[in-house]
Amino acid sequence: MNRTPRSPRIVSVWFPDLAIERWRQRVSRERTLPGDDVLVVLAREGTHGPVIHALSQAALARGLRPETRVVDAQAVHPDLHVEPADLPGDEALLGRLVHWARRWCPWTVPDVQDGLILDTTGSAHLFGGEAALMRDIRTRFAIQGLTAQLAMAPTRGAAQALARYGDSGVICGPEDVATRLAPLPVASLRLEADMARLLDRLGLKTIGQLAAVPRTALMRRFSGLEKDRNPLILMDRAMGRLADTLSPPADPARWLARAALAEPVIDPVPHLQGLAEALCADLARAEQGARRLRLTIYRIDGEWRAVEVGTAQATRDPAHILRLFNGKFEGVDPGFGFDLLTLEALRTEPLSLVQDRLDGARDADGDVAALLDRLSARLGAQRISWPDWRESHVPERAETRRPAMSGPPAVPLVLTRERPIRILDPAEEITVLYAVPEGPPAQFRWRRVAYRTTRHEGPERIAPEWWQDKPGTRLRDYYKVEVQDGRRFWLYRQGLMHDGRGGDPLWFLHGFFA
Repeated sequence: MNRTPRSPRIVSVWFPDLAIERWRQRVSRERTLPGDDVLVVLAREGTHGPVIHALSQAALARGLRPETRVVDAQAVHPDLHVEPADLPGDEALLGRLVHWARRWCPWTVPDVQDGLILDTTGSAHLFGGEAALMRDIRTRFAIQGLTAQLAMAPTRGAAQALARYGDSGVICGPEDVATRLAPLPVASLRLEADMARLLDRLGLKTIGQLAAVPRTALMRRFSGLEKDRNPLILMDRAMGRLADTLSPPADPARWLARAALAEPVIDPVPHLQGLAEALCADLARAEQGARRLRLTIYRIDGEWRAVEVGTAQATRDPAHILRLFNGKFEGVDPGFGFDLLTLEALRTEPLSLVQDRLDGARDADGDVAALLDRLSARLGAQRISWPDWRESHVPERAETRRPAMSGPPAVPLVLTRERPIRILDPAEEITVLYAVPEGPPAQFRWRRVAYRTTRHEGPERIAPEWWQDKPGTRLRDYYKVEVQDGRRFWLYRQGLMHDGRGGDPLWFLHGFFA
């Protein structure tokens, strides 16, 4: 029996306020949001300074538009509230929505930076029809705080054009594509700005006007353009005359080991070794190592409990993973027992199947990483840290602390001058009793104790870092001094006489030498 081929049904979802709505959700957890009448814009770096990336409805109503320079907008609207845009965060959210949207169909792809494309061919009946499917999509995105404009059409180009330039929620059948697209501007075909301007100068402002022009004349004019820039090819794709297939991204790999038990148990420890070995075997075949793991127990009453641990380096050693979970179940309530356990690698990194050392000896870095893992699992990841280095001549900025689980520290800076073994942060002000002109204090008082200088070395001048210090910050002259009892201090004078940046210079003690 012959069957009529099913017409493709493509849904385009556009989030016109994705960046600003995500910003509001993120900021609301930290501070009070500005009122609805406040002009809020998100700025990103442009060619000639920051430009507007996204804006609130109040700013849109006042005539502001994306890609406008922030300084130009502030000149017209002094009350403009500017916040930095988080482009990587917005991209990551869209990537998560691509996979989350597969609740409606198996084929989903991102649409530029603020939309989704769903191939719902053959799946609308599962949700009560096309109209019910469209309502469900809009409602579920609204629950997440996202405003969505969407349209359904037989082709991707038509669905995109209708969602962004037509009425939201429109359902276009195969026989209505040309009629629906005719009044839309030619820019809805995703043309580049210069091509849209060219067609506008030619008097071809809408898709209907473009379709009415004899193709032979336009084909000669646009024959040298690439397919994704040629307006005729883009129009043919939207009309369904040319194929426009979707290439959805693959599902993210999920590394999970599962143990289903014949009867409920209370203690998960006897089952951990089998789970760890199974998970590590899967990771080894893919040459991956786990950086973060989660063990979940599913109780027979329908509840579940999870324990997470992290590692300083990628690992797939079952014995090491078991040690990380030691003592982690003491505060976990098993209820009346559980009959399912899962061990999942939440974060992985490449870990090749190679021999670490030619002589087969133990890897010292691996031993240090294993120690950090055990200490962090026992004491907490934020309590174990190591020094990190930054490019700065200011001593208190050159060294900072970072969690050991975040990765190995940076390579220390190569210092050409000796530095103290201990730095005070902040430096402590001292009282100068007698100072040598243009030199260190001959006598000074620190913590109510007077010291007499016997020898000194310096000065070492450190100028303010103009790219991050406030205007008016004074320079420092550092001296290494030795006092009568043999102790050596690191002092500095902040500022110079008559430098125009304050009153008399101040003296500080900043560190101690061995």
